[in-house]
Parts: sequence; C-alpha cells; structure tokens
Amino acid sequence: MAQSFISFVKRIIDLPEAEEAKILKLLKPAKIAKGEYYIREGQIPKKFGFVEQGLFRYLYINNKGTEFTKNFILENNFISAYSAMISQQPSRMFIEALEDSFLYDISYNDWLELKKGHECWNQFLVTILEKAFSTKEIRERDLLLLEAQERYALFKKEFPTLEHRIKQHLIASYLGISPISLSRIRNKLAR
Repeated sequence: MAQSFISFVKRIIDLPEAEEAKILKLLKPAKIAKGEYYIREGQIPKKFGFVEQGLFRYLYINNKGTEFTKNFILENNFISAYSAMISQQPSRMFIEALEDSFLYDISYNDWLELKKGHECWNQFLVTILEKAFSTKEIRERDLLLLEAQERYALFKKEFPTLEHRIKQHLIASYLGISPISLSRIRNKLAR
C-alpha cells in the first residue's frame, strides 16, 4: 500500500521507519473520476493528495465562464489548494481530474500533528515548497516574456507525454493562447 508515495518521500528525505508507519496510517485512498473536482472554487480545503495514478489540472473560471488552466499535475505529485488550506479560506481555484485517478489523501490537521512529531516532515515540506515556488516563478516569467511558440516548445519538453492525454484546448489554455493559435503553431512546426 502507498509504495509510490513512500518511494517519493524517500527520494527527498531520510525517512525513519517509525515515521513511515505513522504516515501510512494517515493516508486515505481515494478515487476521482474523470471530470470530477478534487476541490471547487469556494470550498475551504481540509486535505491534500498525492496522485498515484491519473492526471489533474488547476484552473480558474472567470465570471464569463472562461477557463484558465494554471497547471497540470501528473502522477507522483501532490495536489492542493495550498494557500487556501493553510489560511482556511475558500479556494479561488478548481482542481479537476482529467482522467480517472487514484490518490492518497492526507487530512491537513493530521499533517500538522505529524509535522510536530519529527523534524523530517518539516524538511520534506520545505523541499516540496521550494520546488513549487521555483516552478511557479519560472512559469510566470515564461508567460510574460516568451512568445507562444517558445511556450509551446517548453510545454512539450516539460510534459512530453501529455499532448496525447488531453484535449488541445486545454493546452492552449495553459499556454495563454487560443486553440486556433495553437493549431497554427503546430502546423508551422509540422512543416
């Protein structure tokens, strides 16, 4: 049970056996069907998840119903509306399953208690947050400074298998362009 999660943690920190046993007791298996939401805008998050199988996206929807894809979350990654969870405020984003998915949930309150018990969990958290912050910073820079074709090339490099798993309009949304613009870029590169 949860071997992919434990392997993930052990790649980041030295995990004492006692702490491994504690975290395994806190993990709750969950299935999310394609098209369902892990969290919706307006909900106060009480948990976060580790994706063992499947695919998710973070998105915002404006008052006109236009969707904006913030990120894609593949297997062996965490999903969370983190800032809303730690502040116990309503989430401003949605987390949607793009495929039938299997994950392990961890209650935020259980996590807070676990962190108090051993320093390894704080080390783990800092490493995960540093990676997330760096990814966010790079993504924001790319959206501001790069041309659409350059962003598409980076998307293909960062998510090499994703283009065949999701619809093209989601890729366009992630790139900040229209599906028509994405089609033009793909046609140009195919020549």
